[in-house]
Order: sequence, then structure tokens, then C-alpha cells
Amino acid sequence: MDKDKKAGIISDYQNKDGDTGSTEVQVALLTGRIKQLTNHMTENRHDYHTQRGLLKLVGQRRRLLNYLNREDVGKYNKLIKRLGLRK
Repeated sequence: MDKDKKAGIISDYQNKDGDTGSTEVQVALLTGRIKQLTNHMTENRHDYHTQRGLLKLVGQRRRLLNYLNREDVGKYNKLIKRLGLRK
């Protein structure tokens, strides 16, 4: 992911100026990276190192989403709808 795309995602999902570490921003960045790796895996089916990294990212995103669901259900529902994720 290049700097411009990353900065665009951060600006779209930040809660206030300078916010780069909130749960929403982290989940959005992970989702972008997961989409990139998923496209890579469709072309390179036997790239097992990337597959392991992809599974780690999916697990990290799941943990962050579980945390957000526990803390603020409204933000959780808004975020998964905006990112197009399943529950």
C-alpha cells in the first residue's frame, strides 16, 4: 500500500485530526492490506508465506472488531457496514 492510499484511508476513518491509532483506522488499514493480499493469493496459490501473513492479519482484524463490538456497538455496526464486512 502506497503512502497516498494509506493517508486517504486514515483521513476517511479518523475520529479527529491526527488520529492514526484508533480502532476504526486500524481496522480500515488492515482491510485494505487484506484485500491486497487476497488479490495476490488468487494469482499465486502456492505462496504459503503470504498465506500465513494473510491469516495473521485476518485474526488481528477480528480481534480489533471484537474489541470494538464490546466497547461501542454503534461504532462497530457503522464500521462493518462502511467497510462491507460480514458479521
